[in-house]
Amino acid sequence: MAEQGLRKWIITITVITAALLELIDTTIVNVSMPQIQGNLGATLEDVAWITTGYAVANVIILPMSGWLGSRFGRKNYFLFSIIVFTIASFLCGNADNLNELILFRILQGLAGGGLISTSQAILIETWPKEDLGIATALFGLGAVVGPTVGPTIGGYITDHFSWPWIFYVNIPVGALAAYFTITYIRETPKENQGQPVDWWGIALLAIAVGSLQTVLEKGESEDWFATPYITALAVSSVLGLLFFIWREMTTDHPIVNFKILRHRSFAVGMFTSFILGFGLYGSVFIFPIFCQQLLGFTAQQTGELMFPGGLVTIVLMPFIGMMLKKKIPAQFMATGGMLLFFVFLNMLSNSSLSSGTNEFMWPLIIRGAGMALLFVPLTTLALQDLKGHEIGQGSGLNNMMRQLGGSFGIAALTTLLHIRQGVHRSTLIEHVNVYNPAFNERFNMIVKSFMAKGYSLLDAQQGALKAIEGAVMKQTMLLTYTEAYWLVGIIMLCSIPMIFLQKFKKNVQIPVDVH
Repeated sequence: MAEQGLRKWIITITVITAALLELIDTTIVNVSMPQIQGNLGATLEDVAWITTGYAVANVIILPMSGWLGSRFGRKNYFLFSIIVFTIASFLCGNADNLNELILFRILQGLAGGGLISTSQAILIETWPKEDLGIATALFGLGAVVGPTVGPTIGGYITDHFSWPWIFYVNIPVGALAAYFTITYIRETPKENQGQPVDWWGIALLAIAVGSLQTVLEKGESEDWFATPYITALAVSSVLGLLFFIWREMTTDHPIVNFKILRHRSFAVGMFTSFILGFGLYGSVFIFPIFCQQLLGFTAQQTGELMFPGGLVTIVLMPFIGMMLKKKIPAQFMATGGMLLFFVFLNMLSNSSLSSGTNEFMWPLIIRGAGMALLFVPLTTLALQDLKGHEIGQGSGLNNMMRQLGGSFGIAALTTLLHIRQGVHRSTLIEHVNVYNPAFNERFNMIVKSFMAKGYSLLDAQQGALKAIEGAVMKQTMLLTYTEAYWLVGIIMLCSIPMIFLQKFKKNVQIPVDVH
């Protein structure tokens, strides 16, 4: 039953805050890695499991969240997830060694996966059906802004306090969310009581999705299939997925109801959510590295640079919901978002080594507008045909596909940067030789500059070669990042026709009955 007045807004703020906690924690740790590494005496490869473990646990639980919410009651499962997430945050900050931290991050990821889809289902249930576009827009704020502001918040906390506080800050927020959940969110009926639990389905899901996520997270750093355990995980992910689909299609009580894929809009929506994750997480991953490694921006400068775009997303989200309420087709808005995202990436591809912070403001504002036009319409189109308990299942699968899209995006872009950097360096280095007049002119100019500062001829020549090597590397990275921007942009652009395979409805509504 839809809520009214102050209670509606308290529930809305509670579920959005809980989802935002989980989404921020997907990226907040990234900038604290060097400090954690030094403090716990671990290698960079070992420390990377802090994010890998969280992501793997998160993506395993997402498709199960609808079933868990139905079996134990949506409010109970949501409250349990908040409490476990908060306790796990304390344990992460209090960890004495790396193994403890990874274990507690896995626990945090399992709890966090239950927050996203369950909070979205509660929000759909809370708002009147005629205002569900606005409700979806409000929820989208966390999904879009969370991964963007995570590194900025993490960098600030790490610089001004210490790395455990990136986890401790969750504790008061989680406690408040738990209190408001107990006080204001209504109980929902428990379904599937007395029915057997599909333990085989749970095991196969964990094997399939967990193996795939681990391959995507660790593949590039482990040289992909040159490493035996990556090959083994890739095989287990394929076999696990095949057996999982067979199991869920044949059992009477599946944990994931694949029969909802009979709805064309939802089936297409799974693909568009994947592309959304690819663009959202891929751009959040690549742009800060581009700014800090190539252009020399600080973490704080990069965070401040991305803030205006996030603000545009926040401002536009409610208006997108109102436009849906006024029956403007979601397909048109999503197409506009894809086009704006392509424009953003096209503008970034024209960056140079002399680009300053001011030159990125408008591209990032365009990105912010594009993300607002993408998240709400794509989510609405995906869920528009689902009814009853299908919404909880659909929401979990939809969120899982967005997460996997992000993992695929980061893995693909990391591999592209690695491969193409070698190709561009080989091409550029061919021009660094004594038979190239341009090289000789640049080399002699740098040598004279060093000698003017008091260096000997030999030292000046060595310094000039190092300077030219640095210039080659920077130009190599610039060309590589340009290609990465184009790759994401073209993928977004080519996905537009898929949007129009979803049903046009004069009055798109997400059903309220989500029990």
